[in-house]
Amino acid sequence: MNIYVGNLAYNASQDEVRQAFEGFGAVTSVNFITDRNTGDFRGFAFVEMAEQSEGEAAIAGLNGQEMNGRTLTVNEAKPRESRSGGGGGRGRYRH
Repeated sequence: MNIYVGNLAYNASQDEVRQAFEGFGAVTSVNFITDRNTGDFRGFAFVEMAEQSEGEAAIAGLNGQEMNGRTLTVNEAKPRESRSGGGGGRGRYRH
């Protein structure tokens, strides 16, 4: 299950996010999203969890919780809609 994690503090670490989600089950990957031009972290990430039920538990347990002084937005990532006019295909998921 792919999960969108928004409103992360800009000083958050991938290990910190992984640890929070591992409390609910096996984490396959943590992908921090960075600005294409500057490489700066954009404040959101995608977490992939092995089991749907564990992902759902993580969403229920972490959405609205505070991490590093920020209230997290955690929900299931939806497949990214294709954009018309070419230039699409930059990402797989949206929140």
